[in-house]
Amino acid sequence: MGFRMTEVAYVFPGQASQRTGMGGDLYHDYTAAREVFDKADESLGYSISRICFDGLEEELRSTINAQPALLITSYACLQAVGDGSVGGLPEPKMVAGHSLGEYTALVAAGVIDFSTAVYLARERGRLMHEAGIMQPGGMVAIIGFDQEPMTRVCAETGTWLANINSPKQLIISGARENLERAAELARERGARRTIPLAVSGAFHTPLMQHARDGMSEILSGLSFQDPVIPVVANTTAMPMTTAEQVKTELLDQLCNGVKWQSSVEYMIASGISTFIEIGPGEVLSGLIKRINSDVSTINISDSESVNKYTSR
Repeated sequence: MGFRMTEVAYVFPGQASQRTGMGGDLYHDYTAAREVFDKADESLGYSISRICFDGLEEELRSTINAQPALLITSYACLQAVGDGSVGGLPEPKMVAGHSLGEYTALVAAGVIDFSTAVYLARERGRLMHEAGIMQPGGMVAIIGFDQEPMTRVCAETGTWLANINSPKQLIISGARENLERAAELARERGARRTIPLAVSGAFHTPLMQHARDGMSEILSGLSFQDPVIPVVANTTAMPMTTAEQVKTELLDQLCNGVKWQSSVEYMIASGISTFIEIGPGEVLSGLIKRINSDVSTINISDSESVNKYTSR
């Protein structure tokens, strides 16, 4: 299958896109994908591939497993597309990832190698899990409500805007009792729905300071390369072009909100007209279409979708 001459961005999903069985067909069908999973198992010293292919939903949903599992499966999708003898994907003008997906984007942009990314995703998941135990909290999706009134609700209830995902889809974080009050106020003021999310902490808020401190120590000992493709950052919705910008962003995104809507709008304003979501699920494609229905979205998530873009 060919592509129109168009400007392309790769986008990579974050936590909540995981699903049991993900990557199993890729492992079976594509040598390049099999090498990704095998290398990840070796790098981590245990079988993350088993958790992806055969793990229980509860096991895979755990932050400490979900984060490396998503990165590995997303990268396996990317490598599988390149495994075809003809075809494949057009080169991206930009890349971006949602929260944890930013790490996959960094591999695609040549900032870190795959093994380093797997290690960082595992440590990030561990540290965020620990932070959630130390300062318990959660997240709630707010549907059908605008950013400005939600910002006021957060100020009144001691909660934070964690993700600005699309028009009318916001995610808030905070201590659970505060979240209940915030969700109640949002509904009273016009929100269509509020949906508690199955996560283990108040991600993207100051309650993740423990994770930020731990990641700061880890990142200080690692060498990053400048991106070979601009990476649009979660916290600024602007492109990162240096290794130092990337390190700052990886720390800032732990305690600050993800500006996904603004990131997509920036990419569209820069000429992007096709977004290729690489990894499990179609969460980002759905958000992108709600941000701008005129752009094209493509999903690469399993063998069936990979086969559309390769000719073996």
